[in-house]
Amino acid sequence: MSAASDDLRLPPQSGEWIDRSEEISFSFEGLTFTGFGGDVIASALAANGIRMLSRSFKYRRPRGILTMAGQDANTLVQLPGEPNVLADRHPIAPGLEVMGQNYTGSLKFDRGAYIERFARFLPVGFYYKTFYKPRGAWKFWEPIVRARAGLGKIDESAPHGYYDKAYDFCDVAVVGGGPAGMSAALAAAEAGAEVLLFEEHVRLGGSGTYARFAADDGDNRKRIADLIAAVEGEANIRVMTDATCNGLFVDNWLPVLKDKRLYKVRAGRVVLATGSIEQPAIFRNNDLLGVMQGSAAQRLIRQYAVKPGARALVLTANGDGYGVALDLLDAGIEVAAVADLRQDLPPCARADAVRDHGVPIHAGHTVWEALPDKHTRGVVAAHLAPVTGQGTCAPNGTFADCDLLVMSPGYTPTGQLLSHAGGKLRYDGETDMFSIAECPAGLSAAGSVNGAYALDATFAEGRHAGWAAAKELGLAVGGEPPLANDRGGHGVTHPWPIFPHPKGKDFVDFDEDLQVHDILDAIDEGYDHIELLKRFSTVGMGPSQGRHSSLATVRLAAHAKGEDVAEVGMTTSRPPFTAEKIGLLAGRGFEPERRTAMHHRHVEMGAQMMLAGLWYRPAYYGPASDRDRLTREEAVNVRDNVGIIDVSTLGGLDIRGPDAAEFLNRMYTFAYLKQPVGRSRYVLMCDDTGAIVDDGVACRFGDEHFYVTATTGGVDGVYQKMLWWNAQWRLDIDITNVTAALAGVNIAGPRSRDVLRRLCDDVDLSADAFPYMGIREGTVAGIPARLLRVGFVGELGYEIHVPASQGEALWDALLDAGAPEGIRPFGVETQRLLRLEKGHIIIGQDTDGLTHPHEAHMSWAIARKKPFFVGGRAIDIQMKRPLTRQLVGFVLPDPWAPVPEECHLTVRDGAITGRVTSAAYSPALDRIVGLAYVAPDQAENGTRFDIKIAGGALIQGDVVPLPFYDPDNTRQEM
Repeated sequence: MSAASDDLRLPPQSGEWIDRSEEISFSFEGLTFTGFGGDVIASALAANGIRMLSRSFKYRRPRGILTMAGQDANTLVQLPGEPNVLADRHPIAPGLEVMGQNYTGSLKFDRGAYIERFARFLPVGFYYKTFYKPRGAWKFWEPIVRARAGLGKIDESAPHGYYDKAYDFCDVAVVGGGPAGMSAALAAAEAGAEVLLFEEHVRLGGSGTYARFAADDGDNRKRIADLIAAVEGEANIRVMTDATCNGLFVDNWLPVLKDKRLYKVRAGRVVLATGSIEQPAIFRNNDLLGVMQGSAAQRLIRQYAVKPGARALVLTANGDGYGVALDLLDAGIEVAAVADLRQDLPPCARADAVRDHGVPIHAGHTVWEALPDKHTRGVVAAHLAPVTGQGTCAPNGTFADCDLLVMSPGYTPTGQLLSHAGGKLRYDGETDMFSIAECPAGLSAAGSVNGAYALDATFAEGRHAGWAAAKELGLAVGGEPPLANDRGGHGVTHPWPIFPHPKGKDFVDFDEDLQVHDILDAIDEGYDHIELLKRFSTVGMGPSQGRHSSLATVRLAAHAKGEDVAEVGMTTSRPPFTAEKIGLLAGRGFEPERRTAMHHRHVEMGAQMMLAGLWYRPAYYGPASDRDRLTREEAVNVRDNVGIIDVSTLGGLDIRGPDAAEFLNRMYTFAYLKQPVGRSRYVLMCDDTGAIVDDGVACRFGDEHFYVTATTGGVDGVYQKMLWWNAQWRLDIDITNVTAALAGVNIAGPRSRDVLRRLCDDVDLSADAFPYMGIREGTVAGIPARLLRVGFVGELGYEIHVPASQGEALWDALLDAGAPEGIRPFGVETQRLLRLEKGHIIIGQDTDGLTHPHEAHMSWAIARKKPFFVGGRAIDIQMKRPLTRQLVGFVLPDPWAPVPEECHLTVRDGAITGRVTSAAYSPALDRIVGLAYVAPDQAENGTRFDIKIAGGALIQGDVVPLPFYDPDNTRQEM
């Protein structure tokens, strides 16, 4: 097909989002269509007369435009390599290939649509009642269910795209770029606040870009246009359009999705101006093609200049529906009639204008049934009937021919983000809508999300919210802006636009094909609590997350139980607000690059740098092509001579105060109350579940002063845990993260004492005066230092911790003093090899998020007589259960076998028993050694087990005692 249909594309509209100078060709279901720049898939197809976009999940019913705002699953389509794309949000592009979803054969003639004939055999919750019996039945049903599950298709060969993350900060974050949001942003900015304004659509304006607020709306449009210009011209406001705020977390942390980037925004104050969501009416066949929300029809007309139909019927219960009718008339669309659910119509200028056009208005009437075309499944007529009571109507009525049926019975606030932050919504019987009952500190709401529907009230409420946010930040603000007396919330939402039909097809949830009887049947079966009802029936659990179904469901549940809607309440709204791509979550993180005080010395010496946590560390020194040789040479030099390594990246925490020892006793598994001053002790930290999370050493420099080291990647988490726990314990201590304040060097090897003596004359370094695990304070090369005699690499060694400003000077001094002994630096790769020879584990490499101490042979680090430590209760429970795996040391009996890689599997008879965590060739032992998890009955010394390496080949490992090297520890204690 060539250009869009001239009959359906309207003349230029004021404020339209399309660029008519740019014609774009794309395909849908293999046919070529054209649209304009700025068109989305749904608008371009609608301009070409295409209404069917996809098929429904359960019954494969045809689906088309419902909201035109990405608030429903009706428009989900398939792109190459990307399923479940919202056609009413995704722009067209040259050569874009679009397919429908959830059909067999073709979209128009779906062979799977037969399933609707068996609807009576698929009652609500049928998946809970079938498939599991008789025993073994699931083996039969599983492939069938999996073939039918989901909507779109994943292309595993699709190329990976680039995604990343960024941080941002502002004084005030405003979510929503409609009249209220823009007013709030402008008021806060004028007070001096730095404002970030987020709008999920491609342009500012919100409802002002499509809605009709008055019979003659020219003045209102100018007000909104002027406001947009003022916001875009304000230096203190940064606007992000096409940006979705997907959650609202503690301390005003907002994840914002824009293009292929996840912004992590921290705001001083947040203003929610997220608007409201128009709700559908419920009647038979309310899901037919051509049945849509009034706002969807207005968006097609005003934003995309597309006629949504030729002859329309409007079903409404407020003045906005008459605004829709006027827009349809202005677009050259015949309006057959307006059905108004209300018996007594209040004065309304927009309704008067509709009457002046000669459109019949049926007060107290509803649509009882929409009639479909047998071939296209589009609406061709509507059966109107007089409303006789709540959800009931008379059998008599009239029929109206129409190919477009628009619904405007009311709204519900877009309050999901408020709920994420801990706010509360409560049903208001006066307005027949949910409204904000509790708003957390630092957060305010404005506009229709807060119940303000009159345009003047929306402007005023926005200004007030922005002013209040600036005032709370301590900025100089003027007098308090007034609020409007009439907020316009009464009479915009009908209390019961639900008319169940005896023949069904009265859809409550379009995502899940749930009808009124499904909801009532679930309640009859005992799932009458709103949370249980949601889970049993799956209402609100589809892609739309209840945007168009929650309010109707709550009303139905309240009526069935004989309760008020307020008593039933709403289901819990949890983040994310909308579906987010895994690529955004897994995209490249933006993290600061941290460098130690000796970084430039490492680079000068030819180090190959690597990232360890946030820090750059030397992996080894020399050309990248000689990694293995250089690592072995560095290791041999440490074992036979002396080497130094930069350990500044190790975490450092100062714990000071009368309760310092008690605090460590609770945080770590070992005992610290009686630890002598001048000694260090190993620390092992577990979480509440007993899983290992970190380790290090605790150095007691005074009765009330401990210096605790932590792993490079774990120190921030350890620090947070310490603060969190002591906020509950209230022990008399100070906890300070001094990692960045100190630089550290580990000098190790049999000649390390000789080298250090040349620089340290105020500390006795002899074995008797300064034993293994001892600590001292003194000077090294004239620099104040903390000295720790520890042996992670298994040799005589000293960790020297000095002020970070003196790190490079210490490094230079040690290299100069050690020159006669042939001192040389070694990197992280060598350190890992040396510690492996000693059987020392690395947290996060030799453990995972479930590893408890007994599995890792760390029971020796648990003080069993302590009354409490974090994770202690869980470890006690785990000790009473049989092990399912055990960490062991192993060697390869075959000297020519390849070195296993981390995460290569340990197997037995084809079944996985564990994995390799570390393995390397040991120059000190002249063989390949490693650590691995195996089955408990394989953990005895001398047991041989299989390792499955790359390519599927099996090699054998023999379990041996740890440590591999210097089992009596004579070298590190010399």
